[in-house]
Amino acid sequence: MSDTVKGPASYFPSIEKKYGRPVAEWKSLISSSPLTKHMELVAWLKAEHGLGHGHASALVAHTLAENSER
Repeated sequence: MSDTVKGPASYFPSIEKKYGRPVAEWKSLISSSPLTKHMELVAWLKAEHGLGHGHASALVAHTLAENSER
């Protein structure tokens, strides 16, 4: 029995399908951005890359959480 993916990562398959880029590429862009606040990064992804709010927020939340663990 497999566990169902929950939280921000549950958006990843639809993000890759809709925008044609792997999640790792989006996470790399977010990590290399000089922006650091969640909503700043969300606004940037929406304005510069055309992501929807939910997809942008999921990517940012997951990336920031992952980076804070390092």
